[in-house]
Order: sequence, then C-alpha cells, then structure tokens
Amino acid sequence: MNGDFRVGTWLVQPSLNTISQNGTHRQLQPKVMEVLVCLARHPGETLPKEQLLQTVWLETFVSDDVLIRSISEIRRAFEDDARESKFIQTIPKRGYRLVAPVVIVNGNTGLATEISRVADEMKGSSFARRGLRVGIVIGVISSVALLVLLALMPADVWRKLTRKSEVPQIRSIAVLPLQNLSRDPEQEYFAEEMTEELITELSRISALQVISRTSVKRYKESDKSLPEIAHELNVDAIIVGSAFRSGDRVRITAQLIYAPKDTNLWAETYDRDLRDVLTLQSEIARSIAAEVNIQTTQQERARLETHQTVNTKALEAYLLGQYHLNRVGRGYGKDEGQAALSYFQRAVAEDPTFAEAYLKMADATFFLPPNQAMSLQRAAVEKALELDPNLAEAHVTLGTLKFSEWDLAGAEREFKRALELNPSSAAAHDWLAMYLASTGRRDESKAEAELRQRLDPLHYSLSLDVIPGDEDRGIARLRTFLEFNPEDGFAHLGLAGLYARKGLQKEYVGELQRAAILFGFPKLANDIDVAYTSSGYPGALRALAIGLDRYGANQPLMVAEAYARLGDKDLAFRWLDKACREHDGGMMLLNLDEEWNSLRSDPRFAKVVRRVGLPQ
Repeated sequence: MNGDFRVGTWLVQPSLNTISQNGTHRQLQPKVMEVLVCLARHPGETLPKEQLLQTVWLETFVSDDVLIRSISEIRRAFEDDARESKFIQTIPKRGYRLVAPVVIVNGNTGLATEISRVADEMKGSSFARRGLRVGIVIGVISSVALLVLLALMPADVWRKLTRKSEVPQIRSIAVLPLQNLSRDPEQEYFAEEMTEELITELSRISALQVISRTSVKRYKESDKSLPEIAHELNVDAIIVGSAFRSGDRVRITAQLIYAPKDTNLWAETYDRDLRDVLTLQSEIARSIAAEVNIQTTQQERARLETHQTVNTKALEAYLLGQYHLNRVGRGYGKDEGQAALSYFQRAVAEDPTFAEAYLKMADATFFLPPNQAMSLQRAAVEKALELDPNLAEAHVTLGTLKFSEWDLAGAEREFKRALELNPSSAAAHDWLAMYLASTGRRDESKAEAELRQRLDPLHYSLSLDVIPGDEDRGIARLRTFLEFNPEDGFAHLGLAGLYARKGLQKEYVGELQRAAILFGFPKLANDIDVAYTSSGYPGALRALAIGLDRYGANQPLMVAEAYARLGDKDLAFRWLDKACREHDGGMMLLNLDEEWNSLRSDPRFAKVVRRVGLPQ
C-alpha cells in the first residue's frame, strides 16, 4: 500500500506523514506512519508485535516500548479510546488489529466522483454547464497545484505548519539513561556516556533547563511511568532512547515525550560511524530544540553545529576515561581515578586536538598530591581552552584552580563565564555559590545554590551543605539521596560533615567508615572502626588523621580538620600550613566550616585566613 487511503473517515497520506478529516490535519512521525500502514495492509487481522517490529524497524534493535508508544500516538491522532477502540484493538499477549474500515484512494478517483455528482445536480442550465466546465478546470488545476506544492514542501516545514498550535510549551527536560541494546555488559559504559554527552549538549541551550546526570541515573531500572518521573523531576518533557554499538558503527534512537500527557512529540534513529558520535549528540540536541520551538542564540547554534570528528582510538579512550571517572568514590577502588587519568592521557596522545579529553584529564586528579594535581590541571585546562575557548566546563575547572590559587576575582569571573556558555551547569552554580559564601555574600550564595538544586533536584548540593545553619535540611536531603544512591562516597562524606556539626559522633564515624570503603581505603575504615571501639570518638579521629597520611590519600586539609576536632591545635596548624603550601582548594572555605571554630581565637588562624586572601 503505497498510495493514500482512508481509515474510517480519516484520509491517510503516507507520503506526507499526515492524516486529515474535515480540514483538520495531523502529523505523524515517519515510523509511526509505517506502523499504521503496516496495520492497514492487513485490516481486521491481528499482527504480532514481533512482525510489526521486524517490518518497521528492520535491522534496528528497539524495545516493545517503542511500538507501544507508536500505537499510543496513532490512537491519539485518531482520537481513539484504547478501552473502547474504534480503530486499533490491543489483543493481549498477541499484538494489534486495525478494526476500522480501510478504503484505498486510487489517484484522483475521489475528486472525479465528486465532480460527476455536482455535474448531475447542475444539468439543465447552459450557464451552469459553462460554469461547470470552467469550475472543473479551475478546481482541477488548483487541486493539482496544491498537491504539487504539498509534495515539494519540506517535511519539517509541513510539520511545523500543521503542528505549531499542537506543540506544548517545553522549558525543562530530562534525559533518562539510554538503554544498552548490545546485550553486552562490557558495552554498558557506552550507553552511559552517550546519555551524558546528550545531557551536556542540551544543557548548552540557555532557554532549556536540563536535569543533570546525577538526578536521572536512579531511573535506569525504574518501573515508574514517565509522568511520575517527570513530576518528581519537575520537568515538562523526557527523552528516552537506546544506544547500540557494533564495531565502529553506532545506532542511537531517541524519543521526545511530552510528560503530562505521555505523548510522543518526536522520534528518530541515527546510524553513524563511532568517530561521529559527539557530532551526533549536537545534531540530536538541535532537532529537539527545533521540535519544541526553543529559541537558540547565534552563539548556541554555532556551538551545536561545530563539533569535531575524533578518531576512533581517541574516542574509545575518552569514553572509557569518562566511565572510570564516574566510578570514583563509588565502591570500585582507589585506582579508578588513575585509570580515568590514563585513558584521558591516551585520548590526547591519539588526538592532540581533542579539547574535551584535555578537560577531563584535568578533572581526573583524585588522590594526587595537591601541588602535582594543580600543575596537571593547569596545563590540561589551558590546552582545552586554547582548542575551544567556549567550553563551559573548562571555565568551571579553571575557576576552581583560581579558587585554589587565592585568585578570588579570577575565580568569580570564570564561574560566571561558564554560566554564560551553559546556564544549566550545576557545577558552575555550585562553585559560584561556594565562592560567594566564602567571601561573605551569603544571600547571593544561597540563591545560586537553590538554582543548582533545581537543576539537580534529587542530588545533594555541596554549596548548600557547606553553608552553616541548615544542617537538618542537609541531613534529610542527603539521607533521601543515599536511599537511591547508597554507593556514593561523596554523599557519605558530606553527611559525615553535617553529623559532625550536629555533634552526632557515632553517626559521623559511621559515615566516615562508609566513605573510606567507597573511595577504596578499606584499611582506613578498619582502623577507624577498631580505634572507635577501643578509644571512642577521640580514637577514631586520631586513626583518621594518621590513616589519611599512611595510606596516601593526600588530603592534608582533612588531617588538619581531624586534629582541630581533637583540640590538638599545634598539629592542626602544622597540617593547615601544609594544605596552604599545597594550595588545597578547601582552604577557601575556612570562614564557613565550623570544624575550625576551636582555632578561630588563635592568632595563627587569622594569619592563615589572610594568607589565602579571604576577608576576616
């Protein structure tokens, strides 16, 4: 069935991907139209799901959900009720059946029949006959001209004309984890990193609020409906899809769902070479922005349209580096940071123009001595910005470096530049909030922290947690987050700090132990446990201070904090001096962290504060 046909009273035009009735036109996605055509070829017959999937998505691996949404979209277009269907029936455990009558429209037969009917009515009048001939000629010419015009009209223009009033307003969006369709667990990292890249590209659009990866990852295996997920994330739309890789070929599918009504607004399948996947994510982001009528700036359009092609070896190393970087502090051992760094170094060796790889290399410096980490970060982030001055994430990293170098004005400038380039950067809002709090601008800091929280609603906000006076809310938020992400060492470490502020010693020690295990220091966790059992809270703090140094965690500021809590001022200042010499970034929070309260009356503390350039 290649031509037009009617389903009930609706005219279906597959070449235009439209259905129409009484002047009402509705656009269907190409794959949705193919499902309808497939059903129309077998009216009254039950077609198994497998047959529909194999026919419409030939050589494409998609789940049943894609077919279910396509059927739902057809029903929506026909204004059909699934419970009392007059068009498509669901046959449980078997498939679907088109029950409405199907009539093929052969060429212009329908038009010719209508003309003959009008001609018969007008017989008996010469004037009418002459008028009829003229009218027929004009009508036929007009009809042919209209058909030609519609046929030549680009599909995206037709879609915008017919659906402009139907597209709901979308200002916020979440990308759920893409499914790994390779069925190979070793390719799981690929689907995860494709999800992250798509989130990054969409977040470059200032008019679109994009939820961060940390808030959406909990829905990877969720059985919640899309409207439920959208309500929890407070977004208008959700993107679902899949990733499949076979050698150097990649297939990405994506669907844009309007969450309140659970309706499909857009869907597409992309086949690309592996080296083009970063460019592909920009292409998907542009398509989505166009679909929901989001206005992009000239700078944003240029950014989305200029993505480099990377050789496959460099890209493979980059994606593996991302994968290991995301595992740091999540129970996979302390070597994850080094593994990530090694992969990023391999990526830039394979492709010295790969800006994103340099940036990630700057981020993968966990457990290196602070001075060594800063030196590597500085070289890597400067190279990244030399290659791509508009890389927002690089400006965030440069801002944190300036923060650690006591260049407060420079740090603020970089964080704000990052937000100009990527308003949805949760990290930029977080660091700007901490900068503002550390310099005494508490109200501005809280406003930035709240903005960050809206972008990452199910994640804890470091900037909110370091601001004194709201420990109870911070504890409640972190506990909720850890219910769904129990293996997040960063969250356990943050919760330990809040417990310490509240004087909840047992809880503090327990969270420290859990964090130590997740970051790959089980011996440190055991030392803390043994010391706490034998010597109580002071013993646990001393075991923490000694163990951080013994096991090479390279955290001088944490050692200083432990001694400050013990009341050992001399050792606390000795380690504060080391942290200051090594430019530990946490020094910028001296005015905020309450663990330093026991030292504030000592003249040596004021000297340290002046040394790092903070206001007294």
